[in-house]
Amino acid sequence: MNKPMTLNVRISGVLSDFVAAHVGDDGAYENVSEYVRDLIRRDKERNERDMYERLKAELTHAFGEPESSYAALDADSVIARNRRG
Repeated sequence: MNKPMTLNVRISGVLSDFVAAHVGDDGAYENVSEYVRDLIRRDKERNERDMYERLKAELTHAFGEPESSYAALDADSVIARNRRG
């Protein structure tokens, strides 16, 4: 696992007010660090969900092609094709 990272972020105005409303006695988070970690986790989950949806769409498209459009390949052919880029 990577070592912990410390981030310093300066916000003001509307963003500062927004964060303050979500942290402390009246907010859902005890402190700003907890809030930021949750935002990062949610963004990571969204990113993973988006990548999954793109993969699913590609596979749906590929498996929707007629079987006659497929070509048999052996491992050496695949490796050679991938080396060419």
